[in-house]
Amino acid sequence: VQLQASGGGLVQAGGSLRLSCAASDGTFSSYGMGWFRQGLGKEREYVSAISYSGSTTDYSDSVKGRFTISRDNAKKTVYLQMNTLKPEDTAVYYCAVYRSPFRFPGQRGAEYKYWGQGTQVTVSS
Repeated sequence: VQLQASGGGLVQAGGSLRLSCAASDGTFSSYGMGWFRQGLGKEREYVSAISYSGSTTDYSDSVKGRFTISRDNAKKTVYLQMNTLKPEDTAVYYCAVYRSPFRFPGQRGAEYKYWGQGTQVTVSS
C-alpha cells in the first residue's frame, strides 16, 4: 500500500490547512487510519484517528476542537482539516494505515503498518 500525503504549507497562526492522504490500495475502506506528527527534534506524536467506516473519530487533547479528521472511501482518501493553527502545530504530518482491518486505530505508532511520506506544516507567529 502506498500513501501520498499532501496539503501542507506555510500559514500564519490562526489560519487553516487541509491535509489529504490518498491510498493506492483497494482495501482502504477496511482499515482505520491515523494522523501523526513530528516536530523538529521531537518524538512522533499521535494526532487523530478514524474508523474504517468514518463513523468514529478520536483526537489528541492538543488538537481536539481545532482539527477534524474525515475520510472518503470512494476516493480512498483521508483528510485532516486543521483550524486555528498554532506555532506549536508546526511539524511533519504523517498518515498511516492501522494494522488490523475493521478495528478502531490506537494511538501508538507501532500499531500502524503503512506510512505516508509526510507533509510539512509550518505555522508562523
